[in-house]
Amino acid sequence: MNARQQQQLHTLVAGMEPITLAQMKSVQLMNRTDQKYVCDTATFLRLLALAAPQYFVQDIDGKRVATYRTVYWDTPDGHTFYRTHQCGHLPRTKVRVRTYVDSALTFLEVKRKNNHGKTKKKRIAVPSIDDVMANATGDEFLCERTGLHFDGLIPCCGNNFHRITLVNKAKTERLTIDFDLDFDNLETGATRHMENIVIIELKRDGRAFSPILPLMRRLRIKKSGFSKYCIGSSLTNPALPQNRFKKRLRRIAKIAARPQEETALQK
Repeated sequence: MNARQQQQLHTLVAGMEPITLAQMKSVQLMNRTDQKYVCDTATFLRLLALAAPQYFVQDIDGKRVATYRTVYWDTPDGHTFYRTHQCGHLPRTKVRVRTYVDSALTFLEVKRKNNHGKTKKKRIAVPSIDDVMANATGDEFLCERTGLHFDGLIPCCGNNFHRITLVNKAKTERLTIDFDLDFDNLETGATRHMENIVIIELKRDGRAFSPILPLMRRLRIKKSGFSKYCIGSSLTNPALPQNRFKKRLRRIAKIAARPQEETALQK
């Protein structure tokens, strides 16, 4: 996101009604469905300008754009978690440690997608990503959830990104919007910046009406899977199989190549 777009983004979110973390606890989404969409930055800014009156923006101590740092772990003898996803198999698992940089909170998280396509996430607080790397902190939790220990896993791929979280006025959905995504591979040393790419994840209560969906259709923003671990790994580790991701990577590259200089407030 260039400097002009950053200014447009901050102007838009500053004008939105805030919602606190405490208030967001009422957004339970017990029968939740998740969908991901990918678009370029200029299109996202147009979407946000159109959607802003119908959404709250998460505000934590005056900050509305949050910074995240994540590292994923996998097996050293074949990258089992990556390959299971690459082959489209279910159930599948991901192990990650994520730091919420602005609040200095870090969690070890295990995400599992079951045979019905439902994802469940369990997590515990840990001191830091470095502490997990050095001391295998959280190993008992990891074993309880996966049957594995940290001495059988390695840190593989990391990422940094910014996120905005929105809640619709009816409080039946949450939107997370990730941008300025950087990948760094802890095995190969390779890095990759995802210029001009925005990932939107819609989490809503069953079939409840979503104000954002007709706007995304209007702007031709299409549904698209985007696993940060798998996409980041495929872009930074050429030794991994990529067949299942090639079509998706070509589409991401096509989106990234779109012009960035449109006016965000254009309708």
